[in-house]
Amino acid sequence: MKIRLGMIGGGIGSFIGAVHRKAAAIDGHYDLISGSFSSDAQNSRQTGAELGLDPQRVYDTFVQMLDTEAALPSEQRIQAVAVVTPNHLHASPAIMALNHGFDVILDKPMAFSLQEARQIQTALQQSGRLLALTYTYAGYPMVKEARALIAQGKLGQIQKIYVEYPQGWLSRFIEQPAQNKSGQKQASWRTDPTRAGSGGCIGDIGTHAAHLAEYVSGLKITQLCAELNTRVSGRLLDDDAAALLRFENGVTGVLIATQVAAGEENNVKIRIYGEHGGLEWSHQDANSLQVKMLDQPLQIYRAGAGYLTEVALRNTRLPPGHPEGFIEAFANIYSSFARAINDCSNNTFTCLQDYDFPSTDEGLRGMAFIDAMLASSTSTEKWTAVKL
Repeated sequence: MKIRLGMIGGGIGSFIGAVHRKAAAIDGHYDLISGSFSSDAQNSRQTGAELGLDPQRVYDTFVQMLDTEAALPSEQRIQAVAVVTPNHLHASPAIMALNHGFDVILDKPMAFSLQEARQIQTALQQSGRLLALTYTYAGYPMVKEARALIAQGKLGQIQKIYVEYPQGWLSRFIEQPAQNKSGQKQASWRTDPTRAGSGGCIGDIGTHAAHLAEYVSGLKITQLCAELNTRVSGRLLDDDAAALLRFENGVTGVLIATQVAAGEENNVKIRIYGEHGGLEWSHQDANSLQVKMLDQPLQIYRAGAGYLTEVALRNTRLPPGHPEGFIEAFANIYSSFARAINDCSNNTFTCLQDYDFPSTDEGLRGMAFIDAMLASSTSTEKWTAVKL
């Protein structure tokens, strides 16, 4: 049975709202029937009209939407809410949705601050509902294959972790419409501390890199030594970051995240080395996983191939040679969440061990990572602890 979905944010002009809608639609688990798509009521209504929604289920505010939907008969009201607003508008609608008995899909980073993230987690625990956080790169089949191989011990004891996320779209000051009309809306809020939070580049893409390192390796970052830069004159938040990392078990690593690498797009890359060999995955060739075993030829695992682990195959839709990408990875999170909603009707947290989607634990770690990066970059101490 399809899950009746509502959306907060994602109106006309939004990038990520359209991504969420496409991801929710791919596997047929959701039916988008309601929304408050913008703080501009006209934009919200126009978005609803373009999506073919019943005008009575398109609302001027998220408060109106959640109150009205909660009052509808159980067989009519929405069951889950996707919150796809800028960071400063994550906590209020997510908490209200949980309190009204709705499951929540929340865009990353989890909140505007670690304090708000803790409030969301408390609301989740008190509500007994479910929450998924869209750390997209965890949805790629070959990322899941890498995680499974490491968990199986193929590399032996982990020795070193490298993760990087280079972008170039903010290499110039495009926050003003006259500079770049197509990118101005995204740039304006992602570089605004009143809407994005204290971290710019490190909150926007650095949290993706940190989560990917922890997700694939199975190890948590415990300490870091960071440097944040603002390379573009007039910008209010960091646009370039690097850090030495310490993980559990004494493993060390390096993280690079930058939005001023002109010419780069979104080539997220992770390399993990153990005592027996290494793994490498790159977003530019997302359907391949390089396996580099000691004293053996380089092996390249391909998405969809029959020799992959069950978890990788379960998150692959096409045969080998038919590339899947960002929307499909996003959809894997939506599909895993749909299975959890349908299977965990009593919403007991013990049920969640069988499902693979990021939630508030990962979200809290992402916010703590931002705080630690900011603290380290202004400290004279070499190492800063990542504290929840």
